[in-house]
Amino acid sequence: MPKTMFDDEDGTLAMLRDSVGGFAEAHPGAKALRARRKAGGDLDRGLWSAMAEAGWLGLMLPANLGGADLSIREQAVLSEALGRALLTEPVAQLAIFSGALLRDAPAGEERDRLLRGIADGSLLVTAAWQGAGGKAAPVKASGAHPALTLTGTCHFVAAPVSATDVLVLAEGDRGRLLVSVPAGAGGLSVTTRPTLDGAVLGAVAFAGTPVESGRVIAAGAEVDGLLASAIEVTRLALAAELAGVASRALEITVDYTKQRVQFGKPIASFQAIQHRLVDMWGDAEFACCAVVNAVERTLGAGGRDGRLATLAAKARAGDAAVGITRRAIHLHGAMGFTDECDIGLYMKRAVNLNATLGQPEELRLAFVDLERSA
Repeated sequence: MPKTMFDDEDGTLAMLRDSVGGFAEAHPGAKALRARRKAGGDLDRGLWSAMAEAGWLGLMLPANLGGADLSIREQAVLSEALGRALLTEPVAQLAIFSGALLRDAPAGEERDRLLRGIADGSLLVTAAWQGAGGKAAPVKASGAHPALTLTGTCHFVAAPVSATDVLVLAEGDRGRLLVSVPAGAGGLSVTTRPTLDGAVLGAVAFAGTPVESGRVIAAGAEVDGLLASAIEVTRLALAAELAGVASRALEITVDYTKQRVQFGKPIASFQAIQHRLVDMWGDAEFACCAVVNAVERTLGAGGRDGRLATLAAKARAGDAAVGITRRAIHLHGAMGFTDECDIGLYMKRAVNLNATLGQPEELRLAFVDLERSA
């Protein structure tokens, strides 16, 4: 069945895949998703701590701050495995995105504290930087450091209730700022809403929220660079997770069509069903190949080539995951629409991940714009 294929001379990638497989046996993803959804929570703290103990949350963070200091190749393999296992805790948002924002920021006591907390799972660091339309929309920073206050609202904030710290994109009199705010800061309020796959997103409002001395992480033009880099890394991880969702949904469907009998034969023996399964296999295979291409170009030449490949991978994997899971539900028949059938959870997860950091149509337009800009 389709999966990302990388050179793995020392066996690190195989160990990562195996670690997720073993973890999923002890913590089944579908079961955990249903339990969190029933409880109305935005994050399972026990599951998050177990992920931190496994070393997954600091995979690309510096070793001197508790991370594993590995590359996007290892992160892609891990994210793909998380997608296959339907482990839906917000790793992409709280570990990868926030970690990337901080990793390349100027060294400092607050930045190092947050990175250590991300790696060991003791802190839940979410990012507030998007407007209602999903684009970067900084809140207003008034005053001058160290007497800053924040005013405005950010949307699409992951784990808004469980978060211990919020990384905020702000616009001050002298340019953009990246600041951290404790979740219980004065003037900070959270409004939540459920997503299709049972996750919870929030709108975080700041009404004169003070920024404590020492909590300014970065300032000026470098903030835009940090944000762009974090978006690119997270998009590639999301593409890998979507490829994992697509591949596992295909496997589940192939197994089901071998077991479901109509007219005295397994439906997998019918040519029309075989054609559909082959089409699904092709979509999953191309998604995995697109992720591998993006990883290799990012680690190789990087720059514009890496950005183009990442945009293409996220668009390709998003279309594949949504298309495969929808066809998988159809091949499951009426039971595919029931909540007890896991295949529907894969479809909902695919739709949610597909919408995160850009729908395929938006990413293709960005690809064309970037390609023409040369």
